[in-house]
Amino acid sequence: MRVVAIIQARMGSSRLPGKVLRKVMEKPLLYYQLIRVSRSTKLDDLVVATSTLPKDDRIVNFCTSHNINYYRGSEQDVLTRYVEAARESGADVIVRLTADCPLMDPRLIDHLVESFISKQDVDYVSNVISRTYPRGLDIEVFSKSALTKVNEWATTASHREHVTNYFLEHPDKFRLKNVSNQKDISFHRWTVDTIDDFQLIEHILTELYPNDRYFSVDDVLKILEDHPEWYHINSGVKQKGW
Repeated sequence: MRVVAIIQARMGSSRLPGKVLRKVMEKPLLYYQLIRVSRSTKLDDLVVATSTLPKDDRIVNFCTSHNINYYRGSEQDVLTRYVEAARESGADVIVRLTADCPLMDPRLIDHLVESFISKQDVDYVSNVISRTYPRGLDIEVFSKSALTKVNEWATTASHREHVTNYFLEHPDKFRLKNVSNQKDISFHRWTVDTIDDFQLIEHILTELYPNDRYFSVDDVLKILEDHPEWYHINSGVKQKGW
């Protein structure tokens, strides 16, 4: 069973264009995410899935210079991009991640992959059905066969753009499982969609990464406990709807 993380990335962003390559300590955010994701012991490969638009050449150039596998596909039909990237990489199980999550914890990836593999009666496992983790730690795991079904059945533009919404909206067709944290910490926001988000992530990475590039969720919580004022940097940011 080949498990592949597919990280969707693009330079276009309505609120913070070019965010995935915005730099902290002279390295782009995508660099930090890839370093951390690659620490996962349950992944056989990882692929950055971007679009064929010229503006996304910068992402491809970054991947090439760092020996990271990439796939280029449709900008709007992200579902097809995922299906093709999964086929190209030989994935049996896909771990879906987005490239605006530089604090992604490889231990959490392992936990969700193990939860998926250990259950023979599920098509989709994630920590987003009922949120107890911060945005920025979103992980979705599903089989290639389930993704193929979604690709066949999903016809609306929204379902083609938002890869896994069809899963979540059709629990009658798929066996879904949610993984919850022991404590609800979903009020934290660790994704990057605005300049306020970026400033918080910059603080956290600058504080933690030089000493331990694989710092944990608990490490982030501790540093926020030590610096409670940081929480307010992006506490007013409203999440855009899927």
